[in-house]
Amino acid sequence: MSFFAQKHTKITAFHLVSPHPEDMTEKLLFHSKWKKAVLVVPALVTEFTEEENLPVFENIVKHLSTVEYLSHIIFGLDGASNEEANMLAEILKSHGLTNFLIQHNNGSGFASIYKKLSEAGFGLDEPGKGRNVFLSFGIALALGAQCIGVIDADIRTFDQKMIDRLFYPVVVLNYQFSKAFYARLRHDRLYGRAKRLLLDPLLIALKRKFTDTQEDKVLRIVDFLLNFHYQLSGEVAFENSLMRRMHFATNWGVEIFTLIEVYRKANTIAQVEVLDGPYDHKHQPISVEDSSRGIHKMGVDIVTTLLSALVIEEGLEISDHFIRDLTLTYLDVADQLIKMYADNAAFSGLRYDRNAEEHVVRTVFKDAILLAGDLLLSPYRLTERFLSFVTANEEFKPFIERGLAQAIGETGVKLREQLYETPQTVSWDRVNMRLPQIMYELIDVIEQEKMKYQ
Repeated sequence: MSFFAQKHTKITAFHLVSPHPEDMTEKLLFHSKWKKAVLVVPALVTEFTEEENLPVFENIVKHLSTVEYLSHIIFGLDGASNEEANMLAEILKSHGLTNFLIQHNNGSGFASIYKKLSEAGFGLDEPGKGRNVFLSFGIALALGAQCIGVIDADIRTFDQKMIDRLFYPVVVLNYQFSKAFYARLRHDRLYGRAKRLLLDPLLIALKRKFTDTQEDKVLRIVDFLLNFHYQLSGEVAFENSLMRRMHFATNWGVEIFTLIEVYRKANTIAQVEVLDGPYDHKHQPISVEDSSRGIHKMGVDIVTTLLSALVIEEGLEISDHFIRDLTLTYLDVADQLIKMYADNAAFSGLRYDRNAEEHVVRTVFKDAILLAGDLLLSPYRLTERFLSFVTANEEFKPFIERGLAQAIGETGVKLREQLYETPQTVSWDRVNMRLPQIMYELIDVIEQEKMKYQ
């Protein structure tokens, strides 16, 4: 019963309780006749230029070439020269892929679109995955997509069935959103550390705190996030009308930010088990000493994104005491979960380094929570200290009478608002309102780009 039990009324969980149905692909092909499906694959140039990555990328392309129900496959290419973009085209064609579109972000073709979006004030000057995927979504909408899916270009265990299962709820069953989940295993070891050792215990810690204080609004969203089996998976699919209204974070908190957006804006939500076996992809370094890199940076962004959303949307009030108490509760929960993972690993004959897991929790992830708290609380501290300083010195009295204290307070509020705003894109609905011709201009560029790589 546990394999297909449903635990949340807003999230339908699709479990693999039988072999892959023979008619799944047929149904996808049938429904895609009037519900056009487009796949987005964001990729760095190193995914196919570095020798160790090329076999992984070619395996993905080989499987994608067998998917008949996708109208287009958009490869959002970052960091590539014109020669390398042509190299990508040759790889795709060599595996029989014909319905591809190369979105060369460093090329001249889409430069005019990026320029127009930036001039309109949409803040797309900085390159990165967030900007890359945002434009890919716009291209998919311009192509008339009714369903848009996303996968990463570094999945070592990729199989066509992943795509079938990810798209099925949206294309065939009319769900608005679908998110993949799977087992994170490699070489008989448990992976998914950011989810297992940071996000899950943090959410459970938040649930404990808000159960005690009976803050129902915060509890509902925390419970929603906890009911996803793998919140940080990058494989998702959107229905057109939801996609148009979505904002996307441009930092490592993108998956959590996306789920919070879905919580607010979608009615029919699916999570889908997409692989029979374990999932593996390129791994990030822990980066214990450097909070600006790897999983350490990911942890800071995840915590900051989550707490910012709870502050802005749910009215959560945070303080130094709140962060300290949350951190202590998190450490207690993490210790309990590590014991459970150790027991599970022993039960399944997996290798498990409990000391290493505890070390990551008590260094990297604990520091990530404390650093995120410092970032979010810094305007409070600065404002209080500055006000205390100016009010304690008579020399500032004339300026206080002319509104200095009020200006300091108002500036502090503005700083807090800026810090709590997760770096994010606007929605494509907003872009269309501001630039009503943008879809036509995108189509023109798309047609020009297609000619380059035919």
